[in-house]
Amino acid sequence: MLDRLGEDVKKVLLAGIGAAALTAEKSKDVIDELLKKGELTVEQGKIINEELKHDIKEKLKFKKDVDQIGKMMEDLSAEELAVLKAKLEALQDNGEVNE
Repeated sequence: MLDRLGEDVKKVLLAGIGAAALTAEKSKDVIDELLKKGELTVEQGKIINEELKHDIKEKLKFKKDVDQIGKMMEDLSAEELAVLKAKLEALQDNGEVNE
């Protein structure tokens, strides 16, 4: 069970990244459609696209960080994983972390 903890954490974080990336892709499609209809100026579209690029770069950095955390967790002993799990559960109990 403890060895699955690291994999489960990684899956949850990657799911969040995937959802954010999908949202960015859909947003770009909407922007392109509004530009076609003339409901959005080219300049507004450029600004929004830059914001999306920035968001995607942040998500990619976050994914890299998640991958590094996953690799670090693979190297943890059973005792270290137990300590980590206990700390996460304490944070959940205090309402500091969502499930």
